[in-house]
Amino acid sequence: MFKVTLLGTGCPAVSTCRYGAATLVQCGGKNLLVDVGSGVTQRLVGAGLTGVNIDALLITHMHSDHLVDLYQFIISSWHQSRDVPQQIFGPPGIKNFVAETMALWQTERDLRIAFEQRTSVEAFNINVTEFTSENELFADSDCRVRPIKVEHEPVEPAYGYVFEASGKKLVLSGDTRHCDNLIAAAQGADLLVHEVFVHGTMEISGTRSQAGLEAVRSYHTLSSEVGKVAAAANAKTLALTHIVPPNADRAALIADAKKDFAGPVVVGEDLMCFDLLAGTVQHGDVVWAV
Repeated sequence: MFKVTLLGTGCPAVSTCRYGAATLVQCGGKNLLVDVGSGVTQRLVGAGLTGVNIDALLITHMHSDHLVDLYQFIISSWHQSRDVPQQIFGPPGIKNFVAETMALWQTERDLRIAFEQRTSVEAFNINVTEFTSENELFADSDCRVRPIKVEHEPVEPAYGYVFEASGKKLVLSGDTRHCDNLIAAAQGADLLVHEVFVHGTMEISGTRSQAGLEAVRSYHTLSSEVGKVAAAANAKTLALTHIVPPNADRAALIADAKKDFAGPVVVGEDLMCFDLLAGTVQHGDVVWAV
Protein backbone atom coordinates (compact mmCIF):
# COMPACT_ATOMS: atom_id res chain seq x y z
CA MET A 1 0.00 0.00 0.00
CA PHE A 2 1.14 3.50 -0.80
CA LYS A 3 -1.61 6.05 -0.22
CA VAL A 4 -1.79 9.70 0.80
CA THR A 5 -4.94 11.20 2.27
CA LEU A 6 -5.33 14.95 2.59
CA LEU A 7 -6.91 15.23 6.02
CA GLY A 8 -6.83 19.03 6.11
CA THR A 9 -6.25 21.27 3.08
CA GLY A 10 -6.81 24.61 4.79
CA CYS A 11 -4.73 27.38 6.31
CA PRO A 12 -4.98 29.59 9.43
CA ALA A 13 -8.24 31.09 8.09
CA VAL A 14 -11.13 29.18 9.68
CA SER A 15 -13.18 27.10 7.25
CA THR A 16 -15.84 24.44 7.70
CA CYS A 17 -14.79 22.88 4.38
CA ARG A 18 -11.01 22.94 4.74
CA TYR A 19 -9.67 21.91 8.14
CA GLY A 20 -6.16 22.61 9.38
CA ALA A 21 -2.98 21.25 7.84
CA ALA A 22 -2.64 17.48 8.18
CA THR A 23 -1.79 14.63 5.80
CA LEU A 24 -1.89 10.87 6.26
CA VAL A 25 0.70 8.79 4.41
CA GLN A 26 0.36 5.00 4.39
CA CYS A 27 3.34 3.08 3.06
CA GLY A 28 5.37 0.04 3.95
CA GLY A 29 2.84 -0.99 6.56
CA LYS A 30 3.21 2.32 8.38
CA ASN A 31 0.59 4.98 9.06
CA LEU A 32 2.43 8.31 9.16
CA LEU A 33 0.70 11.55 10.11
CA VAL A 34 2.23 14.79 8.87
CA ASP A 35 1.22 17.80 11.01
CA VAL A 36 -1.69 18.17 13.41
CA GLY A 37 -3.68 21.21 12.35
CA SER A 38 -7.14 22.10 13.62
CA GLY A 39 -9.62 19.23 13.27
CA VAL A 40 -7.04 16.54 12.53
CA THR A 41 -8.56 13.95 14.86
CA GLN A 42 -12.01 14.34 13.32
CA ARG A 43 -10.60 14.03 9.81
CA LEU A 44 -8.52 11.01 10.84
CA VAL A 45 -11.67 9.23 11.97
CA GLY A 46 -13.28 10.30 8.69
CA ALA A 47 -10.45 8.51 6.90
CA GLY A 48 -11.21 5.33 8.82
CA LEU A 49 -8.38 5.48 11.38
CA THR A 50 -7.74 6.76 14.88
CA GLY A 51 -4.73 7.85 16.87
CA VAL A 52 -4.25 4.21 17.85
CA ASN A 53 -3.21 3.43 14.28
CA ILE A 54 -0.58 6.15 13.85
CA ASP A 55 2.99 4.85 13.92
CA ALA A 56 4.68 8.27 13.86
CA LEU A 57 3.85 11.95 13.72
CA LEU A 58 6.04 14.10 11.44
CA ILE A 59 6.05 17.88 11.95
CA THR A 60 7.02 20.23 9.12
CA HIS A 61 7.63 23.43 11.09
CA MET A 62 6.76 25.34 14.23
CA HIS A 63 3.69 27.24 13.07
CA SER A 64 0.43 27.10 15.02
CA ASP A 65 -1.76 25.99 12.12
CA HIS A 66 0.41 22.86 11.82
CA LEU A 67 0.60 22.12 15.55
CA VAL A 68 -2.50 23.46 17.28
CA ASP A 69 -4.19 20.06 17.77
CA LEU A 70 -1.14 18.21 19.07
CA TYR A 71 -2.58 17.67 22.53
CA GLN A 72 -5.98 16.78 21.12
CA PHE A 73 -4.26 14.11 19.05
CA ILE A 74 -2.41 12.76 22.09
CA ILE A 75 -5.35 12.75 24.52
CA SER A 76 -7.82 11.40 21.96
CA SER A 77 -5.40 8.59 21.12
CA TRP A 78 -5.49 7.58 24.79
CA HIS A 79 -9.30 7.74 24.80
CA GLN A 80 -9.24 5.52 21.72
CA SER A 81 -7.20 2.96 23.75
CA ARG A 82 -3.74 3.56 22.39
CA ASP A 83 -1.38 1.52 24.59
CA VAL A 84 2.02 2.22 23.03
CA PRO A 85 4.20 5.35 23.22
CA GLN A 86 3.92 8.18 20.71
CA GLN A 87 6.71 8.73 18.19
CA ILE A 88 7.20 12.33 17.04
CA PHE A 89 9.77 13.67 14.58
CA GLY A 90 10.31 17.35 13.86
CA PRO A 91 12.70 20.27 13.57
CA PRO A 92 14.54 21.90 16.49
CA GLY A 93 12.05 23.27 18.98
CA ILE A 94 9.57 20.40 18.75
CA LYS A 95 10.98 18.62 21.81
CA ASN A 96 10.48 21.69 24.01
CA PHE A 97 7.06 22.36 22.49
CA VAL A 98 5.88 18.83 23.27
CA ALA A 99 7.24 19.02 26.83
CA GLU A 100 5.57 22.38 27.49
CA THR A 101 2.28 21.22 25.97
CA MET A 102 2.22 18.12 28.16
CA ALA A 103 3.13 20.17 31.23
CA LEU A 104 0.32 22.64 30.54
CA TRP A 105 -2.27 19.85 30.70
CA GLN A 106 -0.62 17.81 33.48
CA THR A 107 -3.19 18.57 36.21
CA GLU A 108 -6.18 17.84 33.98
CA ARG A 109 -4.52 14.69 32.64
CA ASP A 110 -3.74 13.39 36.13
CA LEU A 111 -7.40 13.79 37.09
CA ARG A 112 -8.51 11.85 34.02
CA ILE A 113 -6.01 9.07 34.62
CA ALA A 114 -7.06 8.65 38.24
CA PHE A 115 -10.79 8.85 37.54
CA GLU A 116 -11.04 6.74 34.39
CA GLN A 117 -8.81 3.93 35.71
CA ARG A 118 -7.72 2.73 32.28
CA THR A 119 -5.23 -0.11 32.07
CA SER A 120 -2.52 1.84 30.22
CA VAL A 121 -1.02 5.33 30.11
CA GLU A 122 1.59 4.44 27.51
CA ALA A 123 -0.05 6.84 25.05
CA PHE A 124 1.34 9.66 27.21
CA ASN A 125 4.92 8.40 26.90
CA ILE A 126 6.29 10.42 24.02
CA ASN A 127 9.55 9.84 22.18
CA VAL A 128 10.58 12.99 20.35
CA THR A 129 13.33 13.09 17.74
CA GLU A 130 14.61 16.44 16.52
CA PHE A 131 16.43 16.49 13.21
CA THR A 132 18.67 19.14 11.67
CA SER A 133 19.65 17.38 8.44
CA GLU A 134 18.01 15.66 5.49
CA ASN A 135 19.03 12.20 6.65
CA GLU A 136 16.42 9.47 6.34
CA LEU A 137 14.07 8.99 9.28
CA PHE A 138 12.91 5.59 8.06
CA ALA A 139 15.15 3.67 5.72
CA ASP A 140 13.76 0.14 5.51
CA SER A 141 13.14 -1.49 2.16
CA ASP A 142 9.37 -0.94 2.33
CA CYS A 143 9.25 2.78 3.07
CA ARG A 144 11.93 5.44 2.96
CA VAL A 145 11.21 8.85 4.49
CA ARG A 146 13.42 11.91 4.66
CA PRO A 147 12.88 15.58 5.48
CA ILE A 148 13.71 18.26 2.92
CA LYS A 149 14.62 21.76 4.05
CA VAL A 150 12.38 24.38 2.45
CA GLU A 151 12.13 28.18 2.52
CA HIS A 152 9.54 29.58 4.91
CA GLU A 153 11.60 32.26 6.62
CA PRO A 154 11.26 33.83 9.14
CA VAL A 155 10.04 30.42 10.36
CA GLU A 156 13.30 28.50 10.27
CA PRO A 157 13.97 25.69 9.83
CA ALA A 158 10.99 24.40 7.90
CA TYR A 159 10.77 21.07 6.11
CA GLY A 160 8.86 19.12 3.51
CA TYR A 161 9.08 15.34 3.24
CA VAL A 162 9.97 12.77 0.59
CA PHE A 163 8.39 9.30 0.80
CA GLU A 164 9.53 6.42 -1.40
CA ALA A 165 7.95 2.97 -1.54
CA SER A 166 7.30 0.27 -4.13
CA GLY A 167 9.15 2.25 -6.80
CA LYS A 168 6.94 5.31 -6.32
CA LYS A 169 7.79 8.73 -4.94
CA LEU A 170 5.64 11.19 -3.01
CA VAL A 171 6.76 14.68 -2.01
CA LEU A 172 4.98 16.97 0.47
CA SER A 173 6.16 20.56 0.26
CA GLY A 174 5.16 21.76 3.71
CA ASP A 175 4.94 25.56 3.80
CA THR A 176 7.42 27.21 1.45
CA ARG A 177 8.04 29.86 -1.13
CA HIS A 178 9.54 28.73 -4.46
CA CYS A 179 12.37 26.49 -3.29
CA ASP A 180 15.15 25.06 -5.45
CA ASN A 181 16.05 22.49 -2.79
CA LEU A 182 12.52 21.11 -2.85
CA ILE A 183 12.53 21.01 -6.66
CA ALA A 184 15.76 19.04 -6.64
CA ALA A 185 14.43 16.57 -4.08
CA ALA A 186 11.13 16.18 -5.95
CA GLN A 187 12.65 15.23 -9.31
CA GLY A 188 10.44 12.65 -11.01
CA ALA A 189 7.92 12.53 -8.16
CA ASP A 190 4.83 10.51 -8.98
CA LEU A 191 2.87 12.95 -6.81
CA LEU A 192 3.87 16.40 -5.61
CA VAL A 193 1.54 17.75 -2.92
CA HIS A 194 2.29 21.45 -2.78
CA GLU A 195 0.95 24.43 -0.86
CA VAL A 196 -0.56 27.35 -2.77
CA PHE A 197 -1.36 31.01 -2.15
CA VAL A 198 -3.86 32.46 -4.59
CA HIS A 199 -2.45 35.64 -6.01
CA GLY A 200 -4.60 38.77 -6.02
CA THR A 201 -7.77 37.52 -4.32
CA MET A 202 -7.26 38.40 -0.64
CA GLU A 203 -8.75 41.71 0.41
CA ILE A 204 -7.44 44.36 2.77
CA SER A 205 -10.03 44.39 5.55
CA GLY A 206 -10.27 44.46 9.33
CA THR A 207 -6.82 44.61 10.85
CA ARG A 208 -5.06 43.31 7.73
CA SER A 209 -2.75 45.78 5.98
CA GLN A 210 -1.23 45.77 2.51
CA ALA A 211 2.23 45.37 4.03
CA GLY A 212 1.03 42.43 6.10
CA LEU A 213 -0.55 40.76 3.09
CA GLU A 214 2.67 41.16 1.12
CA ALA A 215 4.58 39.62 4.01
CA VAL A 216 2.32 36.55 4.02
CA ARG A 217 2.63 36.23 0.25
CA SER A 218 6.41 36.35 0.49
CA TYR A 219 6.80 33.02 2.27
CA HIS A 220 4.22 31.02 0.34
CA THR A 221 4.10 29.77 -3.25
CA LEU A 222 1.77 31.77 -5.47
CA SER A 223 -0.80 30.08 -7.69
CA SER A 224 1.04 31.65 -10.62
CA GLU A 225 4.26 29.89 -9.53
CA VAL A 226 3.19 26.44 -8.35
CA GLY A 227 2.89 25.05 -11.88
CA LYS A 228 6.44 26.19 -12.57
CA VAL A 229 7.61 24.28 -9.50
CA ALA A 230 5.89 21.06 -10.61
CA ALA A 231 7.28 21.42 -14.14
CA ALA A 232 10.83 22.05 -12.91
CA ALA A 233 10.54 18.97 -10.68
CA ASN A 234 9.32 16.84 -13.61
CA ALA A 235 6.49 15.70 -11.36
CA LYS A 236 3.87 13.40 -12.85
CA THR A 237 0.90 14.80 -10.89
CA LEU A 238 0.44 18.00 -8.88
CA ALA A 239 -2.00 18.21 -5.98
CA LEU A 240 -2.68 21.55 -4.29
CA THR A 241 -3.16 21.91 -0.54
CA HIS A 242 -2.85 24.49 2.27
CA ILE A 243 -5.04 26.62 0.04
CA VAL A 244 -5.00 30.34 0.84
CA PRO A 245 -7.71 31.56 0.94
CA PRO A 246 -9.71 28.38 1.62
CA ASN A 247 -12.60 29.54 -0.59
CA ALA A 248 -10.35 30.04 -3.62
CA ASP A 249 -11.85 29.40 -7.04
CA ARG A 250 -10.88 25.84 -7.96
CA ALA A 251 -11.10 26.33 -11.72
CA ALA A 252 -8.87 29.40 -11.50
CA LEU A 253 -6.33 27.44 -9.45
CA ILE A 254 -6.15 24.73 -12.09
CA ALA A 255 -5.91 27.29 -14.89
CA ASP A 256 -3.01 29.05 -13.16
CA ALA A 257 -1.08 25.82 -12.63
CA LYS A 258 -1.77 24.51 -16.13
CA LYS A 259 -0.09 27.53 -17.71
CA ASP A 260 3.25 25.98 -16.80
CA PHE A 261 2.57 22.34 -15.94
CA ALA A 262 1.33 19.84 -18.52
CA GLY A 263 0.49 17.00 -16.14
CA PRO A 264 -2.68 16.41 -14.12
CA VAL A 265 -3.50 19.11 -11.56
CA VAL A 266 -5.80 18.25 -8.66
CA VAL A 267 -7.21 20.82 -6.26
CA GLY A 268 -7.01 18.98 -2.96
CA GLU A 269 -10.06 18.52 -0.76
CA ASP A 270 -10.28 17.25 2.80
CA LEU A 271 -10.36 13.43 2.86
CA MET A 272 -9.23 13.12 -0.76
CA CYS A 273 -7.11 9.99 -1.16
CA PHE A 274 -4.39 9.32 -3.73
CA ASP A 275 -3.37 5.70 -4.35
CA LEU A 276 0.10 5.87 -5.88
CA LEU A 277 0.21 2.19 -6.80
CA ALA A 278 -3.18 2.15 -8.53
CA GLY A 279 -2.75 5.62 -10.02
CA THR A 280 -6.14 6.76 -8.77
CA VAL A 281 -7.70 9.57 -6.77
CA GLN A 282 -10.81 9.14 -4.62
CA HIS A 283 -13.02 11.76 -3.00
CA GLY A 284 -16.20 10.40 -1.48
CA ASP A 285 -17.67 7.89 -3.91
CA VAL A 286 -15.91 9.39 -6.94
CA VAL A 287 -12.74 7.71 -8.24
CA TRP A 288 -10.66 8.77 -11.23
CA ALA A 289 -7.28 7.94 -12.75
CA VAL A 290 -4.32 10.31 -12.92
